[in-house]
Amino acid sequence: MSLSKPISSFHKPSHAALQNKRRTYILARLFLVTFVFVHSGVFAGTVDGYGDNIGTVNFPVSCSEPSQHLMERGVALLHHMTYAGARMVFENVREAEPNCALAYWGVAMTYVHPLWLDPPNEQELKLGLDLIKLAKKRGYKTAREHAYIAALEAYYQNAEERDQRVRIARFEQAWNKVYHEFPEDLEAAAFYALAHMATAKSNDKSYRKQKKAGAIMEKILAQIPDHPGAHHYIIHAYDFPGLADRALKVARNYGKVAPEVPHALHMPTHIFTRLGFWQESIDWNRRSAAAAWKNKQDGAITMHYLHALDYLAYAYLQQAKDEKAREVTETILSLSDSFFDLNAEATAYALAAIPARYALERQKWQEAEKLLPRKPASFQWGKQFAAFEATTHFARALGAARSGNGPAAKRALKELDALHNIVAQKNAYWAEQIRIQQLSAQAWLAFINGNKVEALRLMQQAARLEASTEKHPVTPGEVLPARELLGDMLMELERPEEALKEYETELKRSPNRLNSLYGAGRAAELAGDKKKAEVYYQTLVKLTAQADTKRPRLLDVRRFLYSEIAQ
Repeated sequence: MSLSKPISSFHKPSHAALQNKRRTYILARLFLVTFVFVHSGVFAGTVDGYGDNIGTVNFPVSCSEPSQHLMERGVALLHHMTYAGARMVFENVREAEPNCALAYWGVAMTYVHPLWLDPPNEQELKLGLDLIKLAKKRGYKTAREHAYIAALEAYYQNAEERDQRVRIARFEQAWNKVYHEFPEDLEAAAFYALAHMATAKSNDKSYRKQKKAGAIMEKILAQIPDHPGAHHYIIHAYDFPGLADRALKVARNYGKVAPEVPHALHMPTHIFTRLGFWQESIDWNRRSAAAAWKNKQDGAITMHYLHALDYLAYAYLQQAKDEKAREVTETILSLSDSFFDLNAEATAYALAAIPARYALERQKWQEAEKLLPRKPASFQWGKQFAAFEATTHFARALGAARSGNGPAAKRALKELDALHNIVAQKNAYWAEQIRIQQLSAQAWLAFINGNKVEALRLMQQAARLEASTEKHPVTPGEVLPARELLGDMLMELERPEEALKEYETELKRSPNRLNSLYGAGRAAELAGDKKKAEVYYQTLVKLTAQADTKRPRLLDVRRFLYSEIAQ
């Protein structure tokens, strides 16, 4: 056929025919891709990068069979909180089958992160609402699909409402309705459990909402033993002192459910951290960080990588593997790659916390005093990260105070005060965390200035405030716990019996913390209870058997134990 022939002389199919032909082609392509995915795992390994096995969900949709398989994969990734990967899968379905209403729902769900620090911005809220409108326009074919779309619409409605707590409360109420309307629907139960514990208050020490969510997920796990949401949400539900052992079996199994999903490899370490199982935390966070580095998002570093490294550095420091912790610290400070903006708040927290931990846990006070804020420079720091930048200034203030540099401590406290004022306008929880830091630094500044009574009062106030709240899942623990600092101050005041009580209280909250173990042992020793001192010191020696440094505190412990053996 000659290319010179006028285009108008060719048969021109109708617009509807072209659309049908295109849709048939895309569905055929989708079916082929899904067939390959189901039978050989090629799709999983090459398109979203998270491997063949990501767990099993039960998510029927009134779309084509190829879309069914991919929708299940997208929902599984939602449960893993692998939101960017889930979005990719749902977008593929939406492109291939525009009338699959729940594909639009799926994309909109990826912008809702109930347990994370990153509520949707104005543009994402508008996009989410538009997607819900498109889902309704495409037409749901079952009452269940209608309920799912309505539940998400409850979150996105009233675009002018920017308070995430209000949106999450509506989200929880809507999923509660779906959960009771469809009691046999395991995915509705999972989404309700997630939303329910997201409404729990940090100062509610009954953990009633978390326990209820955990019980719901345990029932799902009994029916689907490799359900990703059941594993993930049970860990979150029991990530609290006194509850963590309930999730230990699940934690040790979760990585097997999805062995190439970075967040699934990391989440067990929330429980290992709560229980003081440092080597398991190290092993799994190393795997998680490696998987996250391999699965960058559009070439950018994700929060999954930094989040795993923060937990990894924390665990290294509890085993006195200081050289390993130094390597992690130098790694994050030397990063020059771009950072993916999904949950950039978690990225900011890790970038600030890791260097602070490295200095403070080793009692390198002058090193802490010299920490530089807003590092690495390759990360786009701004006022939205003030709550996390505060960690650096706290470390600087405490480091300066404990090394006797009062003027430097005052300057760092002034920076901390300014950041507190910014955060207090938007987030009560993080403002309270900064308040604990302020009180702790002020206490040690008063101490070096000779005002011991005021110093102790401030330190006790900080410890009480910290005990009334709860750590956020973004952190393995405070860069230095206030109660541990209170024990340190009581030791400086030569009141070892009182110090021992504070260290032991902290160990109930954070088992196997190196500095609390040392403090308890040293306080018991000075209080004349050598048997108790020996118990704490022996535990410390076992935990640090593979230490790669000679901390002065560990040398003190060994000297005591050798003298006891000699006697």
